[in-house]
Amino acid sequence: MIWPSHGSNPQYLYEAIDKQMPEERIDFSANINPLGPPREFKDRWGILFQYISDYPDPHAALLKSKLAATEGIKETQILVGNGGAELITLIGRMIAGKHALIIQPAFSEYEEACRVNNCRVSYYQLEPGNWGLDMEALSEKLKAADAVFFCNPNNPTGVYYPKALVEKLIEECQKHSCLLIMDEAFYDFACDYQSIVPFIGKDTNVVVLRSMTKMFSIPGLRLGYMMAGERLIERAAALKPHWSVNALALKAGEWCLDSNEHVRLTKNLIRQERERLVSFYRSLNFAVSPSDVNFYLLRDPRLDDQLPLFQFLLEMGIIPRHTMNFPGLEGRWLRFAIKGPKDNNRLMEAMEEWRKVR
Repeated sequence: MIWPSHGSNPQYLYEAIDKQMPEERIDFSANINPLGPPREFKDRWGILFQYISDYPDPHAALLKSKLAATEGIKETQILVGNGGAELITLIGRMIAGKHALIIQPAFSEYEEACRVNNCRVSYYQLEPGNWGLDMEALSEKLKAADAVFFCNPNNPTGVYYPKALVEKLIEECQKHSCLLIMDEAFYDFACDYQSIVPFIGKDTNVVVLRSMTKMFSIPGLRLGYMMAGERLIERAAALKPHWSVNALALKAGEWCLDSNEHVRLTKNLIRQERERLVSFYRSLNFAVSPSDVNFYLLRDPRLDDQLPLFQFLLEMGIIPRHTMNFPGLEGRWLRFAIKGPKDNNRLMEAMEEWRKVR
């Protein structure tokens, strides 16, 4: 069976398992803010019409200016892209033919971008449970690597690794002349996030990737950015096509940076719902990853392969994210986004039904 490689677009998932998609369904497979876009977006949406008659700024000057002011770095240390996916693609081209190490489980597009650019790919595998980093074992693998991909907070576990640990990783990468690609697509959901952005100004081989589509619920617009030393940004920008980011996305990005209250409300909601869900799961003896963000891994310890639970939920219109294409997981866990109380209640009802039959 060929499983869809991403969450969302559930019609392809139901096609893969040869099942009719229920009319009433809740998609837990995409990790998008359950509050939706900031309220101001709807009120100001009509303003965007004026921007579709001209080419967008290929340098994203206004958005970069706001990002630089927010992060305390230079505009020349920022590259705006068509979602994180475009930026990962550019990095794949930058390291073409080299050895890439991926800290797994991780977002599948790292490996895809590396493979298509003839990179040699190896893994460092996080161990289920606390999903901890053994820096000594990882350092051994870094000796042979030209670049390492590290997703923090991790996707799919939701685990956030503290700044002190990341600093050690940066030191090890420096020691071995290894480029560190730090994907922080979900950093703004982590309540105790500590920025590592200051490290990019110290001429280290650190690239920080960010997505604006998750927190601000604009995946249809596609918007992300990378931060790195000026030489790395210049190399990536030289590979990027003109006008890859549309004008509506650029303007929406500027609005996102003014939406601090939306971020605060989101973090509070996610924290409350995450605590409620974890307490519920533990009462029914499900295993849950120690997530700090808006999604988590779950498994029924009574099953090795979670396919029976996966199919049961799909038939009930509950759509988790499969883990068939996450090395080290291969279907032994399911990933769920944290949604609003009503949708989470429906999920818990389904899990109670499962426990009645299993």
